[in-house]
Amino acid sequence: MRYTLRQLEVFLACAHHENVSRAAASLSMSQSAASTALKEFEQQFELRLFERTGKRLRLNELGRQLWPRAEELLERARELEQTLAAHGDLGRLKIGATLTIGNYLAAAVMARYMAEQPGTRVELEVANTAAIADKVLGFELDLGLLEGELNHPDLEMIPWRDDELVVFCAPEHPLAEKERLTDRDLCSATWILREPGSGTRQTFERAVSGLLPKLHILLELQHTEAIKRAVEAGLGISCLSRVSLSDALRRGSLVELRVPQRDFRRVFHFVLHKQKYRSAGIERWLELCRQVS
Repeated sequence: MRYTLRQLEVFLACAHHENVSRAAASLSMSQSAASTALKEFEQQFELRLFERTGKRLRLNELGRQLWPRAEELLERARELEQTLAAHGDLGRLKIGATLTIGNYLAAAVMARYMAEQPGTRVELEVANTAAIADKVLGFELDLGLLEGELNHPDLEMIPWRDDELVVFCAPEHPLAEKERLTDRDLCSATWILREPGSGTRQTFERAVSGLLPKLHILLELQHTEAIKRAVEAGLGISCLSRVSLSDALRRGSLVELRVPQRDFRRVFHFVLHKQKYRSAGIERWLELCRQVS
């Protein structure tokens, strides 16, 4: 074999960081050692994988074609190493989840996954839909759990579970007494919403299609709990996933508002890079997610 796994690691680190120094630091190598490994890798096959602009490295077309294949090969090598060392340990996972899923659903899956494999490491990153998608595209995450919808040629969207958004207010709010809200009620209310780019905001805007320019949006917040506290304080009404509101609705600290003429249903999805190798750990995580749904 004319190349080494270490050379592939250096190539992938350079692809991720677009800089030899940062790539070397991520691999606990010296810059000279990383530069040498990358140079030897390219020279062995008489090819160039990067366009070099100063200290910045950008993958060329050949490099972009090699990237997912190198990721898969290294993932298989790590899986083999883990199997040899731990007799089938499912290994480390890097999971991305949007806010509602990360805060209210992912912890239960993590607990079950790690209970099956003591010592297994799971890294969970919580961000909005756009951020998670970017990191799955860059192979920085093994898979994502999304509330929003995406259409990208390199991403595979797999339906997971149904969800719905709920319009809600504080018990003392004037709208709390209404049996159902009209579109006029929605336009006259003061709103506290998730930020643009989030899956919840995406679903909300689709549901209120035609009304959005008329809505009075007082606040746009990134955190579900902050929105709930603001609504409880009487600052306005909002719309969030039923998953995130179940406890508050049961206690009566928040009140559901019926809007039957608007469709707030949606589907949570798994998102994976189409060329990402599905390790035993990834397959087990998907299975556990389906079990808790």
